[in-house]
Amino acid sequence: MVSEINDFHNLVVLQTFSKAWGLAGLRVGLAFANEETIKLFNRVKPPYNVSQIAQEAILQALKNKSQVKETIAEIVSEREKLIENLREFSFVTKIYPSDANFVLVKTTDAEKIYKFLLDEKIVVRNRNNVELCAGCLRITVGTIEENKVLLNSLEKLTAENTEKLSTDKHR
Repeated sequence: MVSEINDFHNLVVLQTFSKAWGLAGLRVGLAFANEETIKLFNRVKPPYNVSQIAQEAILQALKNKSQVKETIAEIVSEREKLIENLREFSFVTKIYPSDANFVLVKTTDAEKIYKFLLDEKIVVRNRNNVELCAGCLRITVGTIEENKVLLNSLEKLTAENTEKLSTDKHR
């Protein structure tokens, strides 16, 4: 979308050095926008908003673009596997298309699933109260192992609810 910034006055394209670059702790990213918008940004940002250490780390990372391409390929692959597996759960009603390192999943009970996952020490983002996201959870694509833990926990949730429903039916 960077090529579109001069055609759309209100377009700002953001890129971080977080997941693919492995530099999330630096909290550094880029903003691409038309010249007028960048001038506005420059008026409100601190003069030294990126530390020397962060700048050096980014310059070093930029020398290793092949690793970034590899990381992106892994994230895309894991995202597709995660989406495929999430579709199997009866409480998932929709998975929105994603080109990011996360998926937005509409569920039958976002609050319950969110709280269950927190109890399992798995953090997802509850978007249930965000406009147009009722019932949604934002799930970051993890490593193979992290995604397995998530899916195992969701299977546990499903099993517990099935048992509870079966018990409730016999009362």
